[in-house]
Amino acid sequence: MTTDIRPVSRSRHANFRWQPYSDYRFTADTVVAPLAAAEISQAALIFPLAFIEQEGRWALVAVLGLQVNQNLFVDESGAWLGRYVPAKFRAHPFSIDSQVAGEPTFCVDEASRLVTEGGDGQAFFDETGKMSPNLEQVWSFLSEIARGEGVLAEACMVLANAGVIEPWPITLQSEQGLQQVVGLHRINELALNGLDDSAYNTLRRRSVLGVAYAQLLSIANFTNLGGLAQARAQAEAAARARAEVKPMIALPEDNTIDWDWSKIGR
Repeated sequence: MTTDIRPVSRSRHANFRWQPYSDYRFTADTVVAPLAAAEISQAALIFPLAFIEQEGRWALVAVLGLQVNQNLFVDESGAWLGRYVPAKFRAHPFSIDSQVAGEPTFCVDEASRLVTEGGDGQAFFDETGKMSPNLEQVWSFLSEIARGEGVLAEACMVLANAGVIEPWPITLQSEQGLQQVVGLHRINELALNGLDDSAYNTLRRRSVLGVAYAQLLSIANFTNLGGLAQARAQAEAAARARAEVKPMIALPEDNTIDWDWSKIGR
């Protein structure tokens, strides 16, 4: 999916408007969704959770699929199939895209069909040049998410430094044979239980044990992911079968039939 992420600014977006999203097709290619600290208790009940590391920073993510560009939690119509939607998706087409001097940058995807210059929809800015109340709400929501992601990133780093996070070996059986899923990490339960009292109490004082146990408990949700994958495969197979079925008799373009029925069967 094409994107064009731009920082929101009065100089650029004074006349811009946006429409609320009506489905989740925009998430169809998203394999993992970063989580904020406040989401863990709900996300751990629905998704397998995993740690990922990028440029020395750790994050806890919801695993939405195990193949490239595959989100199993959204169907063809754009309906969300789980009981919880990651907060990151609920502000579309807006996001916090990067950190500048430690401050979050408020961004919008101008490639989204929800965003237009002029026309109908909710205004980015009011007549005085101030951010509109609706956009202020989006900004406040995303700022809270960013703070929660920062809190969770610190907790993940504490766990990583304690040596209790390990690569997660996952093998998939596909039409191309066995495939390794790379980049995901999990809690090493043996390493966690093997910590001495001092190291374990350090994790307890830093309030990160809940993150570790949430990830361990969420592993059971691979059953949910497997069920969604099986349903997706069956739906795709049925669609292919329908596409391959050819009519036994080609009807005229006007759909009329002018046969001499007296000769049929003779």
